[in-house]
Amino acid sequence: MTETIQIPEQIVIDISTILQILAIAVIGIVAVIGIRKLPELIERIISTEISEAYKIIISPNKSLIGVVIAIAISEITLLAVTPYSQVYIIEITLSLILTITTTWLGFQFAKQFFDVYLIEAAFRSGRKANSELFIVGKFIANFIIIVLGLIIFAQTHQVNVFGIIASLGVGGVAVAFAAQNTLSQLLGGIVLYVDRPFVVDDYIGLPDGTFGRVESIGLRSTKIRSSGKGTLIIIPNNSLTQVNIENFTAAKKVISILYLTFYRQVDIEEQALIRQVILASTSDVFGIEPRNTDITFKNSQNSNLQDITQAQITFFILGSGKVSMNLRRQMLDNASQRITLKLKEYGIGFDIEQPSIYVDSPITV
Repeated sequence: MTETIQIPEQIVIDISTILQILAIAVIGIVAVIGIRKLPELIERIISTEISEAYKIIISPNKSLIGVVIAIAISEITLLAVTPYSQVYIIEITLSLILTITTTWLGFQFAKQFFDVYLIEAAFRSGRKANSELFIVGKFIANFIIIVLGLIIFAQTHQVNVFGIIASLGVGGVAVAFAAQNTLSQLLGGIVLYVDRPFVVDDYIGLPDGTFGRVESIGLRSTKIRSSGKGTLIIIPNNSLTQVNIENFTAAKKVISILYLTFYRQVDIEEQALIRQVILASTSDVFGIEPRNTDITFKNSQNSNLQDITQAQITFFILGSGKVSMNLRRQMLDNASQRITLKLKEYGIGFDIEQPSIYVDSPITV
């Protein structure tokens, strides 16, 4: 008589759990290997443009991508092995860490895309690069990443974000009618903080003749210390969002000095060619005054008594803030590389003194 062997239910559960863990581990290993082998695959089957985008945007963030994958696998494994009710707090913590890490990864992607890839693409295509547009685009991209992160985290944890927003909207209508002027000033303050037409310690001028130093920017009003009288002028923020503001401090002007050394005497015709290449390579760099670009040549001898020619190139860079100036400097560095390649095509060899010299130039008030 045949006997039936009964397998304990606990063993069946354990085997199922082990298989789930193994499957998750295999997926994780495949993902890590895929990230490392992806560049080779891209170079073989995909266009050079996409391969270049991968190298600029994805490659510098491989470590952070690995962290995101590790946290995601940890959370999936935890949910697969243990009932959700027993690991509720741990799962929320892991999910929150995953959301923050993924959002930060999105920030890094946006930074590489707008600060490096688009600028280099603009130079390769010969188009004029607008650094201000890149700044706005990066801000919008970061804002969208934050919103998506919050919505995904809320939806995966059964939090009705849209219901909360709708409820707040109904109550907000009543509050808006009751405090219309105050809300207008508060919204004006938010606009000033986001748009940043000026910051504390900037000297600004208004259409009504007000001129002075910004002492503080509050939620409802901005305080300006007037020049001459020294009185404190308090202006509602919503008024400042509707007038033309002349910011004298933010009108930054930087002189960039670049030195080229040619290890031979450069004749007049070659000097004219070099000048033409430099002006053509920098004319489309947004924020550089091409009319003020100055190029001078000087013949001399080095320590080995070799005849050389040194060229001093002076660029005037205009910007409206630290981020804007950094982008313009980066674009100027890319233009310098383009000058090097162009002159080498004409058979003109030289050395560039590194790094370039940057000197702040005062703005006349």
